[in-house]
This record gives sequence, structure tokens and C-alpha cells, in this order.
Amino acid sequence: MAMAMAMASAVSLCFVTLFALHSSFFVLTVAATSDNLEFVVELDRSNFTDFVSKLDFLIVSFYTPRCGHCKRLAPEYEKAANILSKHNPPLTLAKVNIFNEANDGLAGSDGTISIKIVREGGKNVQEYKGPRDADGIVEYVKRQYGPASVEINTLDDAQSFISDNKIAIVGIFPQFSGEEFENYTILAKKLRSTEDFFHTSDAKLLPRGKSSVTGPLMRVLKPFDELFVDTQDFDVDALEKFVEKSIVPTVTIMDGDKSIQRLVDNFMYNSNSKVMLFINFSSEIAASFEYKYRELAVLYKGDSLSFLMADIDASLNAIKQYGVKDDQIPFIILLSEKTKYLKSNVEPDELSPWLKKYKNRELEPYIKSEPIPEHNDEPVKVVVAHTFQDIVFKSRKNVLLEFYAPSHKACKQLASVFEDLAMAYRSDSDVIIAKFDIFANDLVHDFEIWTLPTIYFKSADGNISKYTGYATKKDLRDFIEKNRSKAADEHSDSKDEL
Repeated sequence: MAMAMAMASAVSLCFVTLFALHSSFFVLTVAATSDNLEFVVELDRSNFTDFVSKLDFLIVSFYTPRCGHCKRLAPEYEKAANILSKHNPPLTLAKVNIFNEANDGLAGSDGTISIKIVREGGKNVQEYKGPRDADGIVEYVKRQYGPASVEINTLDDAQSFISDNKIAIVGIFPQFSGEEFENYTILAKKLRSTEDFFHTSDAKLLPRGKSSVTGPLMRVLKPFDELFVDTQDFDVDALEKFVEKSIVPTVTIMDGDKSIQRLVDNFMYNSNSKVMLFINFSSEIAASFEYKYRELAVLYKGDSLSFLMADIDASLNAIKQYGVKDDQIPFIILLSEKTKYLKSNVEPDELSPWLKKYKNRELEPYIKSEPIPEHNDEPVKVVVAHTFQDIVFKSRKNVLLEFYAPSHKACKQLASVFEDLAMAYRSDSDVIIAKFDIFANDLVHDFEIWTLPTIYFKSADGNISKYTGYATKKDLRDFIEKNRSKAADEHSDSKDEL
């Protein structure tokens, strides 16, 4: 059985990222599913550059053929491609199989499952951050193809473009030229994949804000907090920071309501450290939590922290993600870069002291880990987050480590191979064959894990290599012998023959 075949059935580890809070955060891609005429164009290393160079606008899906999410989205993407092929001019949806390593790096792909918006013959690449249903894809792609900012000339335009429950960014200019307008246009082009931009010369057409202004001025209209905010600082970086800050509520609510999912997305994409409180919204103490939590959010607003309050029933993925048990709810977690801090069974009056300890750097980081095995004497050693450093890096052993999920089909298929391999090295004290459950433990070292199973080898002298060969005992054995450190070889005992 080939390692390639095993990896092809893997699931993207977006499940173990922050975006696991909601299924819409999963990066979904597509593969062809129909025996009929296909409108999604298949690209690879041989034809990608030539094809893309001829187009000013293109959507490209970087997918793996057996990814479950890719399969489920496939008919929607194909349906959208069919509709968009009839657009004037026709708009193209394409796909690239990133399981083929030769396709890495195309259009800015880093070998991960993603969807890209490719403009200007490949010179400008942005993330696709739109819907995943056919109608939503069509609407989003059409908007991305059009001008980055749409002009508002009449009240009908304003009523059509600006909704009371959506965010809209409007530039108000006496004339559509000059440095301020040019900088606004640069911002619109940069952020158009997530934000809706408009411009007008008449502020009286807008539903909120002072109507006598003539600009230059940028106004962010929003369905929360102060409803609109203005700025006249037209430095591009300042404009971008203003937008990023303005589109996130003081407290973002996550309760499963799809109509406000955009606000949850904005919270997640925001560059601030993230404070998230998970409670039962129907509990008697929920109102007290909300009052105390909102007080905190107001107090720390502008202090590089963003706040979200989530209903447990809408956050089952998060509970699983952070390894929290039912009897530990409610809990609060803070994500700062790659470090997590967590307090379970939190009470409303404990929120403020806990956050103050974080600001004073008095909290211990939280690491999700399975319990350390009492007896780790099986041929394949178990590595958990709390033993990762000791077994993999401090042991001075040659370690072949599988990142896996117990229920994953390809990982199950590889299990017997790993058992046989471990038995072959049972008398070699310098070699450890081990496994690490990627969903039950936090990854405490910067290994790139995009598919399951993924295998890495750390030699006794510290060299790290990713295994990309076949999943057979012989090939894995050959890989170990080729990459193990000479220092370890000198002290190795006799090894079983294959």
C-alpha cells in the first residue's frame, strides 16, 4: 500500500486550527464528480502558467481527490462553474490537485487545501473567502470580478447596495480623483475578498452619519455598536487598520445564527489576540456572564484583544478542539499567537481577575494533552503533548513519528505496518517507532501536517525529514537506515532481518 494512497484520503488539519470553531471556517475545495460535461478546468504544472497568463480573473481550487469536504462541495462548485461560463464575459473556475507535489507553489499555493482568486495573469493572488453553495459562489465571484468599489449615484443605489444587517464601507469624495481616492481604491482592491466597498460624492444618499460632509472621508456602516464610524486619515495602512478594528463588535456573539456568521468570521480573521467565553446561553447565569464580559470588552477595547461569547450548543467543535469536558463548562480561553490560556468552570466574577493575570503574564499556558501513559511498553510508543519534547527531542534517539487519528481509515491501514516495523527494531535501543494523535493533543513543535497520516523522522543528532515514500515495512526501514545518525549507529544493537 502506497503512502501516497494513504495520504490522499487524509483530512486537512484545519480541524485542529482556530477555525474549527465553526464549520464555515473549514477551507473547502472541489474535485470533479460528474460524468457529464465538466465546466471546472483541470490545471497542473504543465499548463497552469500558460493558462493563467491569458486571464485577468480566475478562481482556482487547490484540492486533494479524496478529501471528504472536497467531495461534498464538488457539485456546488461544478454547478457554479456552469453558470459562470455563461456570464458576459465568461468567468472560469479551475482546480489543481495538490496531492501531486509537482503542483506546489502554483498561484501562491503552499501545498495546503485552499481556494484562490487569481488576477492579472497571476500577478495578484487573494484568498477566496466567500460562500460554498453554488448560488453564493456565483454571486461572490461576480462581485469579485467587478470593480473593487461600486459607485452610489442615487437613493435606489444606496438602498440596493447597503443593508441594515450588513457591513458596508463607503468613501465620500467631492471628485473621484486625487491621492485620497487613489488610496481608497488601493484599500478596496486589497480587501475586496471580504469587504464590500462603495463610493459616492453625496453623503445625503447614505442611511447613517452626518449628511453634510463632502469628504474626503471613509465611513464604515455596520449593524452593531455605534452603527457607523468615520475617518479622514487616508494613509493606506491607517485605512486598513481602521477597517479591521471597525468591523469587529465589542463582543461578537456566536449562537449558530447564520445571518451574523460574517461577524464571527471577522472576529476570527482579526489580528488581535482572541478571548472566547463558552457558556450555555439558556442558563440562569448567562445574563450575569454577558454583563461582566461586556464590561471587560469595553475596558480592554483597543488593547489588542477581541472578545467573543459563544453558546455551547453552537460550539461543539470548539469544545472538542480544546479538549474540554462537559463538567468543565463554562470555560474561557485566550489565544495569543501560538499560545493558549484556559480556565474551566469559570464564574462571572472570575473573568476580570483571570484576564488581569494574563495581562500581568501570570498565567500558565494551556496545552491539550492525553494523559501520560503509565506503561508505554508497546512496540509502537505513544507520544502525547506532555511527553513530546522528552521522547522526540531530548531522548537523543532516532525517532520515526506518525501523526495520526485513530478513527481515520488510512491511519488504521498503516497501523499494522507500523507494528511490524516497531517489532523489527525492538532490539535496537537507538530507534523509536512512535505515534501521536493529532486531534487529542496540541502540536508543540512546528511540524507541517496537512494530511493524515503524516510521518516525520528525527535523527539522533537532530535532523528532521518528512517521509513521502510508500507505506511498506521495507521502505520505511530503508528510510530510517538512510537517515539515522551515525552516532546512533555506532551504539545500535543487532536488528532483526526483514
